[in-house]
Amino acid sequence: MAPKSGTATGPDLANFTVPEKILLAADELVRTSEQFSFTAESLIVASWRKYPQTFGLKGFAEQFPDSNKILASIMGEKGLAKKGWLNKVGQKLYELTKEGRDAVKRLKSGEQAPPAPPRQVEEKPVPTRIIRSGFPLPIDAVLVRLLDGPVLSKQMEDRTADISFADACGFWDADPTQGAEAVKENLTAIKSHLDQADSLLAGGSLELSNGRSVDSADVSLLKTLNHYLQERFSRHINLIRNRVGKA
Repeated sequence: MAPKSGTATGPDLANFTVPEKILLAADELVRTSEQFSFTAESLIVASWRKYPQTFGLKGFAEQFPDSNKILASIMGEKGLAKKGWLNKVGQKLYELTKEGRDAVKRLKSGEQAPPAPPRQVEEKPVPTRIIRSGFPLPIDAVLVRLLDGPVLSKQMEDRTADISFADACGFWDADPTQGAEAVKENLTAIKSHLDQADSLLAGGSLELSNGRSVDSADVSLLKTLNHYLQERFSRHINLIRNRVGKA
């Protein structure tokens, strides 16, 4: 069943940002379900039903949600969790924070949602903390690279169309000039590393060597992006294989 488009009960629906729309969908989800906590999956569906044109899958907006886009806006560096609007209370389980509820009130009253609280500046230098990664070094290196890379950044900013084949090769750490066999090995390696990371996160979130906390939702998003890139650039990959085969 196609979702019903949400209607603005207040000012300027078109001016709401993607995170603000998800925040409003989360507030509506809490009120209709009468439960404080909710899963990432239920928030994906609620966001799509409330704003299908924003969160619908391209070409199928009325039939399917773009879960990849919504997850990125929940968990990404500019997402709701980083803004302090959502608090993770379990495996893929979230609650609105006081700041999130206050932001909802402001949005409904026509005000802009408040920015994330500024970080307190330490007057005295803080000793450097040595961070031990919860992952084996090869997997840690892959996750650090992918989570800080241009592919995830463009996905979070709703610029998926701007992802280039060069970006995809960077995601895979692959050099097409090395030939089809090398590219194939990189594609196999990236899948293996993400699968291993997923297994390690079965018991909960772990910390990377750069201090970032990672959970299964982050890795699930990366696995979805990897599948998307291989499908989108399958022609490029086949051209590399054919070129080598004719050499």
